[in-house]
Amino acid sequence: MIDDLPLALYVHMPWCVKKCPYCDFNSHGLRDAPAPYADYVDALIADLDGDLADFGRAAAERTIVSVFFGGGTPSLFPPVQIARFLQAARERLRFADDAEITLETNPGTVEHGRFEDYLAAGVNRLSFGVQSFDDARLRRLGRIHSAGEAEHAVALARAAGFDNFNIDLMYALPEQTLDGALRDVERALALEPTHLSHYQLTLEPNTAFAAHPPPLPDEDSAWDMQEACQARLAEAGFAQYEVSAYAAEGRRCEHNLNYWRFGDYLGIGAGAHGKFSGNGTVRRRWKQRLPKTYLGAQHQAERIGGDRLIPGDELGFEYMLNALRLIDGTPLDAFSARTGLPLARIRGTLDEAIERGWLDDSPTRLRTTALGQRFLNDVVALFMES
Repeated sequence: MIDDLPLALYVHMPWCVKKCPYCDFNSHGLRDAPAPYADYVDALIADLDGDLADFGRAAAERTIVSVFFGGGTPSLFPPVQIARFLQAARERLRFADDAEITLETNPGTVEHGRFEDYLAAGVNRLSFGVQSFDDARLRRLGRIHSAGEAEHAVALARAAGFDNFNIDLMYALPEQTLDGALRDVERALALEPTHLSHYQLTLEPNTAFAAHPPPLPDEDSAWDMQEACQARLAEAGFAQYEVSAYAAEGRRCEHNLNYWRFGDYLGIGAGAHGKFSGNGTVRRRWKQRLPKTYLGAQHQAERIGGDRLIPGDELGFEYMLNALRLIDGTPLDAFSARTGLPLARIRGTLDEAIERGWLDDSPTRLRTTALGQRFLNDVVALFMES
């Protein structure tokens, strides 16, 4: 069963107009020069061909359940280039009839007419990187759009025919209050999204914010924001199904669910990471991080930044790192199906987590308790230590 997991496709588009001070993703500001969009899509197609050649029939014969264009800012790419890549992918892989195809978009980079063309290209889901509807907070975050531009972008997408979209929101922003966090949620709900990502701003290493920390709400204030916003989203009909993900009925993000269920995915593009199971093994592969290096590669071996089989003593932790994020958990027997390991491998650690009140004492399901969700990092660390 480990050799026949669902397969998704992650496509990384590394450029953005301006690097945000909190961002630790592989993104590169354009400054004054336009990105080589057509050349980059050529490289993406060659990258896909290289992975399929390396992984063979085990990849080519699986059905693609989702595609996610992440970044950076994928909406900088002209729709014709998105269409060209998707057409090439469909020529090489079998797509599910209902495959979810998501494009991340920055509200400050959209133009009238583009959404219609993205829809025609095959994109059927959008993810808007709004982060806040408070212009002062947006400026502090280094965002290039205003609240009004975000609302306008969503209106354009709706008019173009998109009926499935996510709004990214952050809380515990510099000098943000509880009322401010709730106002952001209210303005997001007014746009009638099908999905909301709501996550706390954290200071990541090697970012401008880490070097020069802004004044952030304390831990108790951040927790109050999280609880109040969770309650409001639940009241509005958005079920929390993952630590930072909320969805209307039937609108969960299939691509991210595949990650959290420890499914497989090909990582295409500069700095993209993938996970692939075959011949009873699980491997992770990642690509060269710098766009210039990635574009300059003449062969697949030169595009690959790293490739390793995950040893058995790490697989249990890797599975838990993902699966424990799901609010409803996963079937207990999915552990062996997704890792190839016997459940006995982690039985002792499971029992310890149950005794601490972090996991439900269920014979059929792996699921954190409310206490376990609050101290999720400690729960995951328990499996890392073991």
